[in-house]
Amino acid sequence: MEISILNTIQHMRTPILDTIMCVITKLGNAGIIWILLTVILLILPKTRRTGVILMLALCVDVVLCNGILKNLVGRIRPFDVNTSIQLLVARPHDYSFPSGHTAASFTAAMALYLAGENKMWKPALVLAVLIAFSRLYLYVHYPTDILGGIITGCIAAYIGYRVEEGVFSRLKWKQ
Repeated sequence: MEISILNTIQHMRTPILDTIMCVITKLGNAGIIWILLTVILLILPKTRRTGVILMLALCVDVVLCNGILKNLVGRIRPFDVNTSIQLLVARPHDYSFPSGHTAASFTAAMALYLAGENKMWKPALVLAVLIAFSRLYLYVHYPTDILGGIITGCIAAYIGYRVEEGVFSRLKWKQ
């Protein structure tokens, strides 16, 4: 069933969408967009607490997603099942479940939400959804990989938020 969903998405492909989806997915490569946002938030005194929450959440995400779940589940990628697909991005060599791009993106969006960043979390959520969809469009993840990434990201964000709240808030970050 998941391959059929991916194949249906392939019918949407156009040269313009191919370019757009490749750019969107690159924003999520190695979580770079979220790491840059974290650095900016950490530098600015007014947003330092949010930066700490985001940093902690992204660290938890890396451990959960890339350190534990991908290796535990060991799911092969859809392009290895349907070899007729022409990939538009470099072939990922790690396992498929959960989607790391999606997990990092939803970690960031949820961490911003939990930190009370009302102006930032909504655009971050839109970008997270676009990055997640790009992974399906590019045929590098199954829909359940995306769902797993969303769940993993939300859990990582919550843990990062609780750690900051329980431990680091005692340092009384100046806002």
